[in-house]
Amino acid sequence: MTLLALDSPAKIAASKSNTALAEIEQLDQFWSRHFRNNIIVQSSLTRPLVSFQANKTRPVYRWYKYKEAFSAALVEHFLHKYAITQGTILDPFAGSGTALFVASAQGINAEGIELLPIGQQIIATKKMIESEFTPEDFAALKRWSTTRVWEQAETKGNLSELRITKGAYPEETKRAIEKYLAACQQENTRVQTVLRLALLCVLESISFTRKDGQYLRWDYRAGRRVGKKIFDKGEILNFARAINAKLDEIVADLAPEPGLFPIEKSPGAIRLFDGSCLEILPTLPDNSYDTIFTSPPYCNRYDYTRTYALELALLGVDEPGLIKLRQEMLSCTVENRAKDLLKINSRWTTAIAIADKQNLLQAILKYLDAQKAEGALNNVGIPRMVKGYFYEMACVIAECARVLKSGAPMFMVNDNVRYAGAGVSVDLILSAMAERLGLRVENILVLPNGKGNSSQQMGEHGREALRKCVYVWRKQ
Repeated sequence: MTLLALDSPAKIAASKSNTALAEIEQLDQFWSRHFRNNIIVQSSLTRPLVSFQANKTRPVYRWYKYKEAFSAALVEHFLHKYAITQGTILDPFAGSGTALFVASAQGINAEGIELLPIGQQIIATKKMIESEFTPEDFAALKRWSTTRVWEQAETKGNLSELRITKGAYPEETKRAIEKYLAACQQENTRVQTVLRLALLCVLESISFTRKDGQYLRWDYRAGRRVGKKIFDKGEILNFARAINAKLDEIVADLAPEPGLFPIEKSPGAIRLFDGSCLEILPTLPDNSYDTIFTSPPYCNRYDYTRTYALELALLGVDEPGLIKLRQEMLSCTVENRAKDLLKINSRWTTAIAIADKQNLLQAILKYLDAQKAEGALNNVGIPRMVKGYFYEMACVIAECARVLKSGAPMFMVNDNVRYAGAGVSVDLILSAMAERLGLRVENILVLPNGKGNSSQQMGEHGREALRKCVYVWRKQ
């Protein structure tokens, strides 16, 4: 008698996985057809334009390399294209303030929300320079750029560190930073603020670290081996060389005219709310903004409290503060715990129900949970993070729809992602939810060249491109 061969558990799991992926693909195609008249490949949207790259040579915007920022030129492009010349713009994820300062330079009022102290510091410093900096302050700054004022200073205490930043600098550099900070205290608060910003701008270049998305990558010279591969970041700049170059750059950008940003009309007012947009958006009045221009953290596991740890330590964030910031961020890292959204705002029942019923999202979450149960994920926190991201974004979108004036546009820059072989069409899911939350999807503008997979996904999926887009929604 011949016995029938039973499928192995691995084959059964693979079959279930393929079935789930096929369902995700079918639903993805459904929503692609639903938005077929809205999805437009836009040749003018280059990667430098939709990233920080276009800011690298632009005065003022080039000071701090905020890698997650979009360019000033991108904001100008959309303000011009959609004839936005007045009113008030809101950026719920203000970052380093690019949208705020571009709008202000064009005579448009701008309000932003930012959680991370590094973004808050950059925005506050630029605002201060624009409105309060005096010729005497500029002369003091110029003196610092031409002489090494700090070299004769007496240090006052150790440099603030976090557990994840210990040993981040060569010892000589650490001492130079301490002297620099001590010498800063001899200046008035305005000059001190700019000098501290200059220091924040060079921390990465003088350290053993490099920002690498999900974490700080450590150079082998730190003697702090992380991971299997030896990492060499190349030249680690001497402190004096780095800080002098940055001060020279700031002085050069401030020198041509008294204002910080070239403007053709009276600048718009800038207002920043410090904190989480989930907490602050519900406090803003209904129908009060003429435009929203923003780029939320992507659903890509990036932990900004780690990548910006050097800056956060210098700004006085301690260990409990770091953990608090990480949990207050939009769920974009595997260490985010689930938020009680209804406790934050009881009015979000509709937004949560819409996320509950979004079929493509739910198919992805079901698949990721199954992959977790099979031990197939490289981090068990991925399903929780992805769910948190979309549910929180549903609440953010609901608030944006509420605070926008009727007919007002909303622009959002975002990336699609992939986990465990499943493409996550962030653009389709968020746009589908936006339609049910009071926004009309006008366009999903796609960059001509998508982005490749992460290194973890590269082996199986090669360089299969994922869409990078700018969504254009409008309040109904």
